[in-house]
Amino acid sequence: MLLELAIADAYGAGFEYADEMIVANDLSRYVQHPRHRLIPGSYTDDTQMSIAIAEVIVAQAPWTPEVLAESFVKAFKRDPREGYAGSFYHFLVNIRDGVEFLAKIRPDSDKSGAAMRAAPIGIYSTPEQVIEAATIQAAITHNTPDGINAAVAAALMSHYFIYRLGPKRKLGQFLESYVSGEWSKPWPGKVKSKGWMSVRAAITAVMRNDSMSALLQDCIAFTGDVDTVAAIALAAGSCSHEISQDIPSHLFTALENGTYGKDYIIELDKQLMSLVSKK
Repeated sequence: MLLELAIADAYGAGFEYADEMIVANDLSRYVQHPRHRLIPGSYTDDTQMSIAIAEVIVAQAPWTPEVLAESFVKAFKRDPREGYAGSFYHFLVNIRDGVEFLAKIRPDSDKSGAAMRAAPIGIYSTPEQVIEAATIQAAITHNTPDGINAAVAAALMSHYFIYRLGPKRKLGQFLESYVSGEWSKPWPGKVKSKGWMSVRAAITAVMRNDSMSALLQDCIAFTGDVDTVAAIALAAGSCSHEISQDIPSHLFTALENGTYGKDYIIELDKQLMSLVSKK
């Protein structure tokens, strides 16, 4: 899950709000964003914050705002990177720890930050556990109805496929039975910054594609906030037995592999998925 999420995030990073790059959406390589300095093959905040969430789950630490905020800060401080929204990046640069994070954050966003990091939460064994955990982590930064609902829906996407709760054509209906939103309604066009937009686009792409390569291209083709759409969709799609796992090998090879890169993510991924309940 985490490896596919990172590849999708890194691939999508070259196309985020850069419609002129869409002609390069052929999966042949990671592309250089025309305005950002991120090196092609580098992941962004979507992956880094998902890693922070996964680390708390794997450690089986208390699921509290204090523990989660500390993990967010730790993940950033040990490996600072661009890709975060400008104001949030500077916020992370200027705080010391999770205590200061919680003291100074304004948790009133309805954008996609809580949803983009929610996929690992899907490993919990019941929808109710997933909803509770996704809500707690979302409220730290996105304590709004739309911010929380988007995060819950993103977490339930991966849960649905991990535990094989139904065919992917019924994914939207499943989500609507647990969380408010038009999740089964196809997303029609460019994805803007609201969290529910990214999640609805991701659901649409997952439901209409049968391979990971087609899914990744389809996510980018929406245009707009496509690295987040792709990260959410491919994290879920990696757990679906109805989707062929055919991400091109060169995208695995070219993914960054520093201290917290590919090899670290692969190992964390194994530890995370080992916690899936064998119910």
